[in-house]
Amino acid sequence: MPEQNFIDYVKVFCKSGSGGAGSVHFYRDARTAKGGPDGGDGGRGGHIIIQGTTNVWTLLALRYNRHIRAGDGEGGGGNNRYGAMGEDVYVKVPLGTVAKNFDTGETLFEITEDKEEVILLAGGRGGQGNSHFKSSTNQTPKYAQPGEPSKEATFVLELKVLADVGLVGFPNAGKSTLLSVVSAAKPKIASYAFTTLIPNLGIVKHRDNTSYVMADIPGIIENAHEGKGLGHRFLRHIERNSTLLFLVPSDSEDIQKEYNILVNELKMFNPELLDKPRILGLSKADITDEELREMLKENLPPNVPYVFFSSITGFGLQELKDLIWDKINEEIV
Repeated sequence: MPEQNFIDYVKVFCKSGSGGAGSVHFYRDARTAKGGPDGGDGGRGGHIIIQGTTNVWTLLALRYNRHIRAGDGEGGGGNNRYGAMGEDVYVKVPLGTVAKNFDTGETLFEITEDKEEVILLAGGRGGQGNSHFKSSTNQTPKYAQPGEPSKEATFVLELKVLADVGLVGFPNAGKSTLLSVVSAAKPKIASYAFTTLIPNLGIVKHRDNTSYVMADIPGIIENAHEGKGLGHRFLRHIERNSTLLFLVPSDSEDIQKEYNILVNELKMFNPELLDKPRILGLSKADITDEELREMLKENLPPNVPYVFFSSITGFGLQELKDLIWDKINEEIV
């Protein structure tokens, strides 16, 4: 997907429909000169509804449609006729979209399922017609309710990529290369920082026709939680991955130090990220030998399952895929 077409943050102004007014009307026909009240209710104003869909992967459509307005309800009529409801507006978003109130920053809801619908901004209720106000002491009410006014608000929609396993690592740790060899995804690969500027998803085929989704997310740097580098644009995508695969090159000067920096960035951004299952993948193992790998094992982070692998030669890839599968299914059980 071209980088300019991947939009994961939009601010939208929304205005729901106003409710239609109730009718003040009295029944009349050839035989009845002064019938009772029969004013109908006004129609409800249109809602603005967020709908999840698997057919889109980005918020691109909203980039060019940042003002969303629903239809107004129509007024009621005589003979207890209800006014037509205002037209609802459905805003289709990819799964993993989070809606927030722009003014307060409050998170309102998340869309995680296909065809899931949530009312973002409700339309005004229609007013009741005068037939509702008839009583023993007031047989001819000459008033009805006006419809409720429309509502206006500004919202932020953020996309957080949904995947079974997310790749966490510094730029050039080998994340894009790994995704390209274990799936059909074709992320941009080059030897400079921030080659990946948008999340890339790939389906990894496993044994017995099973599969899982892997996300290659823009590389993290130290102090990313403060907004440095790609900052929060990267980190928020990590929140929707069920398992985290930390990638550190085997030729790193200090593997444990690099791993700890990555863990600390996630902790500073959102401590709950540390509750996710973790795997340590030691990439570029083709430039090491068995003796060196044995030496490196002595200084690896404790209590974290690890695999040495090479995306170039294929060494350790099946072991890595098996370990990821086991971790994902630990969460399901």
